[in-house]
Amino acid sequence: MTYPTAIRRVAEPNTASPHLSTALALAAHGLPVLPLRRGKVPFANCPTCLKNACGGRPNMKNPGPCHCPDICHAWAAATTDPVVLNSPAWGRAWAKAVDVAYHPGGAGLTVVDLDTATALAWARETLPRTRTVPTTRGEHWVYQGAMRSVNGVRAGVDIKSTMAYARWRGHGTGTLTALPDAVRALVVKPSQVPRPSVVTVAALAGGGQCPHRTPAFLERGIAMAEQRITEARSAVHATVYRTFLAVLSRHGRCGCLTDAHAARLFTAAQARGESARHCADAWTNARTALGM
Repeated sequence: MTYPTAIRRVAEPNTASPHLSTALALAAHGLPVLPLRRGKVPFANCPTCLKNACGGRPNMKNPGPCHCPDICHAWAAATTDPVVLNSPAWGRAWAKAVDVAYHPGGAGLTVVDLDTATALAWARETLPRTRTVPTTRGEHWVYQGAMRSVNGVRAGVDIKSTMAYARWRGHGTGTLTALPDAVRALVVKPSQVPRPSVVTVAALAGGGQCPHRTPAFLERGIAMAEQRITEARSAVHATVYRTFLAVLSRHGRCGCLTDAHAARLFTAAQARGESARHCADAWTNARTALGM
């Protein structure tokens, strides 16, 4: 699925159900869609699924689909199946719908939702250009690639991808580009980065001096390690482990390496798609390999 170049111009909507007409055109080219009711929110769960009595599928604990014929579980209801979209239950919803939404992550996309002038100015200065779609309050910047959805990553900036929906606001303009590390890094907050314990060693016997000589030596080493992780285009997990190993081997025994330095490396790794657990495991394994 390549959005939006693979999506043909949406046909003129039929007067009986214009939102369904739009949804069918989008679904035909790989965008999972769902109707939105007044307030521009998904339709409420049916009685069977009320309060997630059915298990609230799909989610992390219950990954299987919900077989309810109604439009339940918000983003999880999004579909490309024309039979479902034209079913009686969905037909009743389309008759009441005020808008069409889609599940970006289901199509391998990420939407950076920019809601303020300040957010737009920040994006234009910081993020690579891509397909942009005007919205009521700002713009949607659409990238090829899925990631975790998080609201409020910055003032006026939401990330909509997996387990989220975005309103369909049209095709927009510009060329779709690959999801950049700068967007992935937005969801990594300092409070989410595990603070691994760093081995500190007593002062060298005989009053020896730290081999780093100056703080700039250590800073340069950490910066080079961050760059190595950031520039990894394949075998990211192995690159992260080897980088941690090199940093600990060079800087981990004299007491100068701090939790703040380690957190910088964790942040770089998570921006490349590594989980916090993988980062912690790689750090621990590197220390074990070095006998620390």
